[in-house]
Amino acid sequence: MKTPGLQSAIPEVASGTLTTIDHQKISFQHFKNGGLAVIIIAHGYYNSKQCVVLQQLSQALRGQYDILMFDFRGHGKSSGLFTWSSREGNDLRAVLDFIAPQYSKIGLVAFSTGASISINVLANDKRVDSFICVSAPSDMSRIDYRFWELDWKGDAVYTLLSPKGRIGKGVRPGPFWLAKERPIDNVAKITVPIMFIHGSRDWVIRPWHSEALYQKAGGMKKIVFIKNGPHAEYLMRDYPGQFVAEVEKWFLDTL
Repeated sequence: MKTPGLQSAIPEVASGTLTTIDHQKISFQHFKNGGLAVIIIAHGYYNSKQCVVLQQLSQALRGQYDILMFDFRGHGKSSGLFTWSSREGNDLRAVLDFIAPQYSKIGLVAFSTGASISINVLANDKRVDSFICVSAPSDMSRIDYRFWELDWKGDAVYTLLSPKGRIGKGVRPGPFWLAKERPIDNVAKITVPIMFIHGSRDWVIRPWHSEALYQKAGGMKKIVFIKNGPHAEYLMRDYPGQFVAEVEKWFLDTL
């Protein structure tokens, strides 16, 4: 079902903070075109809503939908420390508390650790109508980080030296030893349509994570592997046409 509604040429932009149940301040940006459906964009580790490629994704989708972007705790302009998915579910729930009363349909596209957090929230929270899960770890304890396979030009140089790559980057890490839910244990509880997207050359979270999650997921589902694609948000940087086309087609079919 397509429910974007009538769109204005220049969106109204609202920003502010939301307070979580555990008293963290979550910074958000809301692009309002007068649509009946909204897409929430949830970033991954070391990124934020100001990240250039996520702003580009937001701009690409604004012609059809309203957009809500936010920073998980320990990132961007939000307060607190990042707890490696242990407490960040409270951040997404605060966003849903704010946005759900305003729209008849909600889509969510989440990246990397943001996707892991989203799976765990959506297992019990039914306010999202369609979900895109990009480069999600099936289990935070099994992330395949291999520093010797780092894409130096596409990752390290871009993030540390490129003017665009540095925008919206950074994290304030917190305790990593807190208990964590495993997305692989929760994904089958999600009842809404879910699409998994993964780069075939992801050196941080290997494609097998999305394959495992896809196999466990029930209901309407799809999996897309982008040939030679890198990790998470970098898929939007390196393959913007293909990535946006997949996102738009999925939401067109499921919202």
